[in-house]
Amino acid sequence: MDCPICGSDDVEILNSKQKSSKKKLTEEYLLKCEDCGHVFKDVISLKKPRPYRLIISEQDKSHKTTIELSPSDELKSGDVLLSDMGQVEVTSIEVGDKRVKKAKLEDINTIWANSIEIPARIGFSVDLHGEVDSYKLDLERDFEIAPGDIVKIDKHVVKVHVVKTQERKLTSGFAKAAVITRVYSKPVKFSNYDYDLTKDIVKKTS
Repeated sequence: MDCPICGSDDVEILNSKQKSSKKKLTEEYLLKCEDCGHVFKDVISLKKPRPYRLIISEQDKSHKTTIELSPSDELKSGDVLLSDMGQVEVTSIEVGDKRVKKAKLEDINTIWANSIEIPARIGFSVDLHGEVDSYKLDLERDFEIAPGDIVKIDKHVVKVHVVKTQERKLTSGFAKAAVITRVYSKPVKFSNYDYDLTKDIVKKTS
């Protein structure tokens, strides 16, 4: 909506009206340039929203639903959408028989997403020199875990060695629970620890 006379984008909306057809929504604006005072019209056309297949992961469960979005828009991994099950974060997009990170909505078959209104569920492994105790934990999504952390979990005090996220394995830095898939650790002979995750255990898997 730039002024056709001076090119300024500092404009005031004097009036607007919407027209609808079977496939399109059209917004007509009457605008006034704040810099030079020129009054002009502009029109924006958008394709009407239509339902898209949405699969929401909620810890160990998946829910199938639909969400109405404009085919004119673009969608990418990491985008947050408001679905009928609350806020969800897009994890991948299905176009044809491929999973992609970004696409025009008009090309998309299915949207895959995670609920961001529930705790993050992560795996936590304790290496017992050949045997492994493995746990499922529910943590606040912004809870941070870093390699080198000393952690109390169940009957163990352990040191975190590797944090595996959806994108990579970390041996330094930190990650938030929202993107962590599994934490790998080994017991240490310490009595002190940085934090206790015992109360967050949902189940022991081995």
